[in-house]
Amino acid sequence: MNYITLGKSGLNVSRVAFGTWQLGGDWGVTDTESATLAIRQAAESGVNFFDTAQAYGFGASEELLASALRGIKREDLIIATKGGLRPAGTGVSRDSSAAWIESGVEASLRALNTDYIDLYQVHWPDSKTPFEETAETLAKIVASGKVRHVGVSNFDAVQMETFSAVLPVETDQPAYHIFRRDIEEELLPYTKVNNIGILVYGPLAHGLLGGNLQLDTRFASDDWRGTSSVFQGSAYEHNLKKVAELEEFAQRELGITIGQLAVAWTLANPAVHVAIVGTRSPSHVQEALAARDLVFDAPTLSKIEAIIGDVVPVNGPSPEGI
Repeated sequence: MNYITLGKSGLNVSRVAFGTWQLGGDWGVTDTESATLAIRQAAESGVNFFDTAQAYGFGASEELLASALRGIKREDLIIATKGGLRPAGTGVSRDSSAAWIESGVEASLRALNTDYIDLYQVHWPDSKTPFEETAETLAKIVASGKVRHVGVSNFDAVQMETFSAVLPVETDQPAYHIFRRDIEEELLPYTKVNNIGILVYGPLAHGLLGGNLQLDTRFASDDWRGTSSVFQGSAYEHNLKKVAELEEFAQRELGITIGQLAVAWTLANPAVHVAIVGTRSPSHVQEALAARDLVFDAPTLSKIEAIIGDVVPVNGPSPEGI
């Protein structure tokens, strides 16, 4: 397993982290036994970095992760979670107020069955709450020892700069994959200069780069992708053709799967520290982890670029869209 120092946090983490969004209910019903086996297999294969969130089922994902990791020394694990989303009707809303962050940290500590959280991230920017309020609250929680490091997720450079005036942002978790590269323009240059650790989510483009989706694929009624414009229409059809080209290239010239190509491509960016990969199947864990050791040379990256030059950009969902 390859490890890396996660920016100014100083955390020594595996370059592939195990993500648990898919275990909270937004992607359909979770097979708890299979998910547990997948998490254990990742840990036994050298993954020490696990990312979850309060909003992934409001306790469901965190509790499942804690149960799966039971018996492993706590000091051998880097547990990251996120807060700042509140249940609202049938969905969620953004709330990074002092009261909600404080209660969220306590809820996550209980669900994760731990005395401390290695990395606590503000899940989404909340326009209703000043960043200074959120930062001051988290600074107090860090001082208490309940949280060791603080990061953000889905924040841009300006938002991080404002937050950091009160409490330095140590990490950022943005979406990044072959079909979504907007962070390359401003965000990654900013984080690289400021030594902010980058852990990207969605390297498989929410399944689009997994190699298993077809035009006639039907998603479960409780899977957010079933109602997303990303997975229907002419843009989806065009991108599936690009996926087919990438899959052929990966197999023919590199001898790897398209999923491995997708993850390794994100890690090839020198500003990216970690790729978060989530699965509910133990059989997919080793495939994903194999990407940690892949190094693409300049000619290979150029060939990939030639294939993906005309893809249709794919944006993932906001909390309000799930």
